[in-house]
Amino acid sequence: MTGQERSEEKSECVSLSPMMEADPALPESERVCVFGTGDLGHSLGLRLLQAGYGVVFGSRRPHSSSRLPHGAQVLGHAAAAQSAHLIFIAVQREHYDFLVPLANQLKGKVLVDLSNNLRKNQYPEANAEYLQSLVPGAEVVKGFNTLSAWSLQNGPSDANRQVYICGESAEAKEAVIAVATKLGLSALDRGSISVARELEDFPLQLFPQWRLPLRIAIGLSAAFFFYLLIRYVIYAYVTQGKDISFRIMVSLANQVCPIVSLIMLSLCYLPGVLASFLQLYRGTKYRRFPNWLDRWMLCRKQLGLLSLGFAFLHVLYTLIIPIRYSVMFWVTEHTVSLIRENRTTEFDTTTAWRSDSYLSLGILGFGLYVLLGITSLPSVSNALSWREFSFVQSKLGHLTLLLCTAHTYLYGWNRFLSSSTYKWYTPPGYMLCLVLPSVVLLLKLLLITPCVDRTITRIRQGWERGADQRNPKDSQPLIP
Repeated sequence: MTGQERSEEKSECVSLSPMMEADPALPESERVCVFGTGDLGHSLGLRLLQAGYGVVFGSRRPHSSSRLPHGAQVLGHAAAAQSAHLIFIAVQREHYDFLVPLANQLKGKVLVDLSNNLRKNQYPEANAEYLQSLVPGAEVVKGFNTLSAWSLQNGPSDANRQVYICGESAEAKEAVIAVATKLGLSALDRGSISVARELEDFPLQLFPQWRLPLRIAIGLSAAFFFYLLIRYVIYAYVTQGKDISFRIMVSLANQVCPIVSLIMLSLCYLPGVLASFLQLYRGTKYRRFPNWLDRWMLCRKQLGLLSLGFAFLHVLYTLIIPIRYSVMFWVTEHTVSLIRENRTTEFDTTTAWRSDSYLSLGILGFGLYVLLGITSLPSVSNALSWREFSFVQSKLGHLTLLLCTAHTYLYGWNRFLSSSTYKWYTPPGYMLCLVLPSVVLLLKLLLITPCVDRTITRIRQGWERGADQRNPKDSQPLIP
């Protein structure tokens, strides 16, 4: 280390001297204390300093705390506790014992518990409740535990802005909410300290909104994989004695991916169609949907993103078709065979039209697919108005479904007329995957007819069937 680097490090550590008292120039409301000098405490202190707060760190080893943000102070726990009214506890539950001797210094203070556990139900009570039992004279608030050190350092531009808090004291929660607001975060009060266990379980959840879509995707992929394996690979081996198992890696996968993608895209728009017909049947929008439909509608974004992922795989598998060994071998053999037999093949205009149309619809559908995926990102959707977002996700979404369905119909063309298509009397996979999107599009066509669309619009604006008969005066026109 050079002398200049030593002097710079020394100047940065001047404000970290354990003997330094808290800055008396700042009022107590503008000073906060952070117990804990790990990654989370460091990131939180840095964010507080950037927001204009005076930050005092409490550490069991203040002399060795030399990597804290410039401008912060570091003191022993007892001295740090006396410097601020609001104290963030950024240590794990196993180390709460040091707070017991500080009960007198912490009396009347607001303690914000940031801790989490490694698994659910790890302890008989929530960490915040345990902290309250250790320091009964303090006001404990559970909060900021859903934020990571990385998200705190990333600043308010990050999409993860919401924090949940709970506690018994309304005044203590207001103080914490004020700090969160100044940090550019959105705080949501979840109630009393009894909710702390629920808040501590939030970071332990592993893709809760993705579980159902992932199960659907895995189930559909497995079902169609084995179905196509039987129809193509096993059928060829049993009936013709051919071993075409090499097709499993690319050809079979390139059939499964578009099938699953189209079905899952249909599942994104089917619940909206069902909800519209349910509102038509009930004649009101003020009755709750069934739980299964409500849960289905809440995971439409995840279904759509998984569908887009399968579409991407289909595109990649299609792009590598020309460089596959089996394809190059077949093209070479076919060309050599034509030369040996001195034969030529005539250009088929119908086939050319079908092929180009099939590819063009696939490209257009995939382009809109990508647009739907981009607009579902929080950073993009937050920049759109509700009308713009609805236009993209609804109007262009149904157009995407129409283009992809037409792409699949052109792929099949007139093959359904050939008996050789139905191996072991089973329809090909693309025929099966066309059932659901065709039903969704037909139902949507019924909903956009003028008479039905007008009724749906009135219901969504608050009109209820039978309300005019119950309140005849409300239905009478105003006479000027």
